[in-house]
Amino acid sequence: MYKTLVRPHLEYCSAIWSPHYDIKLTESVQRRATKFVTGMQGLQYNETLKRFGLMRLERRRVRSNPIETFTIMNAECDLNCDSFFQLEEGGGRGHDQKKFKRRYRLDIRKYAFCNRVTDN
Repeated sequence: MYKTLVRPHLEYCSAIWSPHYDIKLTESVQRRATKFVTGMQGLQYNETLKRFGLMRLERRRVRSNPIETFTIMNAECDLNCDSFFQLEEGGGRGHDQKKFKRRYRLDIRKYAFCNRVTDN
């Protein structure tokens, strides 16, 4: 039930709000949900995650960033790649989809999805 009803709410638009929320608070929701299962009360959090086949929410968010970038870059969604990423002229080294990282003064733009994933 947790995977179906709770986790989608915790991960909704995580690519957008990822650096601007309380990580401990959202992780505590998953931690608490795993303790509701009978027989899991005495186990460490990492052990309960292994038994349920779950990952930490922070790890899932880090993993979802390249997946979302790939989806946007390859036009597998209704978003325009040009509005998110500026490609380097000449393709850069190695491949033709090298993204140009813009420099911003304000944190709100500096940590935006399109600028944050360009380092990855």
